[in-house]
Amino acid sequence: MKMLKGSLPLAVAIACLSQAALADEGGVSFWLPGFFGSLAAVPLQPGFALTSMYYHTSVSAGSDVGRAEEIRIGRIPATVAGSVSANLDANADLAIEIPQYTFATPVLSGQATIGLIGIYGQSSASLNANLNAALLVGPFAFTRSRFDSISDSVTGFGDLLPLASLRWNAGVHNFMIYATGDIPVGAYQSTRLANIGIGHGAVDGGLGYTYFDPKTGHEFSAVGGFTFNTLNTSTQYQNGVDFHLDWGASQFLTKQLQVGLVGYLYQEVGCDGGSGDRVGCFQSRVASVGAQLGYIIPMGDLQGYINIKGYKEFDAANRPDGWNVWLTFALTPAPPSSTAPTVPTTRMYTK
Repeated sequence: MKMLKGSLPLAVAIACLSQAALADEGGVSFWLPGFFGSLAAVPLQPGFALTSMYYHTSVSAGSDVGRAEEIRIGRIPATVAGSVSANLDANADLAIEIPQYTFATPVLSGQATIGLIGIYGQSSASLNANLNAALLVGPFAFTRSRFDSISDSVTGFGDLLPLASLRWNAGVHNFMIYATGDIPVGAYQSTRLANIGIGHGAVDGGLGYTYFDPKTGHEFSAVGGFTFNTLNTSTQYQNGVDFHLDWGASQFLTKQLQVGLVGYLYQEVGCDGGSGDRVGCFQSRVASVGAQLGYIIPMGDLQGYINIKGYKEFDAANRPDGWNVWLTFALTPAPPSSTAPTVPTTRMYTK
């Protein structure tokens, strides 16, 4: 198996933007769609590596998510009948550090990698809602209206996110299995509109495939997986099982310059539940497309890789949607010159 160069998989790194934007309970998932991108399944260069990232996202949602958030933070009793018109806006700026180690000794004839993701950042959210509630007093019915305007922000550490993967190479075909999860130790309060942690654990795993021809620089990758979410004991709410598919297609124009497209599809396939569920099944969905630009930087015994990529979301249901942008710098061991491929194969785990 040829050991190829790669940046770090940022898989579950950004599962902690804000509770308003990052839990099925508020309309979105533990898994942030787009974690995997181009060259996702290509083997890495053995040794220690470090990726540093800056991430910004801006999302919004309407009455479906707004009502769910008002119930979660206790602004609307779940037993009150009525209608809610609402607008939710959320933003996050995160710094992410990801140390990772790739073993030189094969495991099950493949290449094993382990890592841990740490997050520090700021998340903010605002909610404007009109509630029209029907109240019964004896034989009389009354309608009561109320307007809520709530703003919240938090700065702190996010959850810890371990990850592991195995990769196999067969010529231009590359295969991967991965597993990751959430250790809920980040800044979180169930009554707060904005959070950095998500308030519950999660386990995620899946399969990946990459076609990559170093001679032509053509590449296509796809990674699919499922997420199982544990119960949020603060709210007694459990998110349903999620399916996600991330893809990327790119072309190396030179030995150092890479351009391409990226995208994802996210669909909650199970229903939300738990004794704290007051909004029903609440299945979420979103899709997105975007563009990427990467550049390899030779640094002697090390290799740097800088990448910028952005996504625009569409076709959202029961979750906020918007846009996000990533700036990534990865520092990894340089591949031996005798085995370096014609086209550098820095992986694009930039989400």
